[in-house]
Amino acid sequence: MSGNIEQTTEAKESSFWDKLIRISMKEAGVTIALVLILIFFSATAPYFATPENFLKIFVQIAINTVLASGMTFVILVGGIDLSVGSLLALCTVIGATIMVDPRLSPWQAIILASLASMGTGAVLGAINGWVCEKWKLPSFIVTLGMLNVASGLARVVSDNSTITGLPQPFVDFGNLIFWDILPSIFLIAVVVVLIGWFVLRYTVFGRFVFAVGTNEEAVRLSGHEPKKIKIAVFTISGLTAGIAAMVYLLRLNVGSPVAGIGYELNAIAAVIIGGTSLSGGKGSIVGTLVGACILQVLSTGLQLLGADDNIKPIVIGAVIVLAVILDSYRGRLMRILETR
Repeated sequence: MSGNIEQTTEAKESSFWDKLIRISMKEAGVTIALVLILIFFSATAPYFATPENFLKIFVQIAINTVLASGMTFVILVGGIDLSVGSLLALCTVIGATIMVDPRLSPWQAIILASLASMGTGAVLGAINGWVCEKWKLPSFIVTLGMLNVASGLARVVSDNSTITGLPQPFVDFGNLIFWDILPSIFLIAVVVVLIGWFVLRYTVFGRFVFAVGTNEEAVRLSGHEPKKIKIAVFTISGLTAGIAAMVYLLRLNVGSPVAGIGYELNAIAAVIIGGTSLSGGKGSIVGTLVGACILQVLSTGLQLLGADDNIKPIVIGAVIVLAVILDSYRGRLMRILETR
């Protein structure tokens, strides 16, 4: 009798630890890490735990959150998109050029600029995906090429100059703050995340994204075409680059051909830290949002602690490497738990 009780107790304990490991390997684990970082900086960094500082953080993560949302789709199928920063720059100068056109009313200019920015990003993203699939080229190489193409086009369109004088209603909306802590551009980023979360979790397309990342050959053998899914995810990445360009214009009120330099690396970092596997098939767009928050909280917290500017990239780089290492162990742990 006592033996049965001991076995039952051990089974419960094993089940508890299995559940704990599963939770820590998913979005909850990344969220716990964010909470711990927040607690640490709140206790050690002056003025960190203030509404003004959190407002600043929300403003600064908006662009990266939008870019990283589209990047999540690409990485989930095992790809990478290095062109999003340059696409953002191109879309900002296209959007700004349209908005300063004197022949258009402010609202006509804003609507046309938004459509042109998102459309340009989506078309160039689709070209990325099509070239990758047409000639079976690594996405790293193709998007690296598009990075240079889009950067050059941004300089040509803008004539190597920044574009200012955006419509006042557009500027006013970018300066809106809700409930004294949530900027309008952060709410745009949240809407993008929610749409991406719904697509990945509740649509057939979302299930195919995970399936292609997990086992592309199985998807093909089931009678479906992975090529279409891959082109679609690059199109989504380009589309979110166009949306991020409008967020950039809302925040800084200028179109610049050098905007977005290094943004692609920040977006990839947010996705990886958020728990999406570089090998594809596992991840979450909510985790990506948390990853973007971790990056910015680390940067802001270190700044308030008085850390040297040279120290911040070292810490953030170490966090990225740690996230990749944990990703490899996460896969092993999950396979072990699935066989128990």
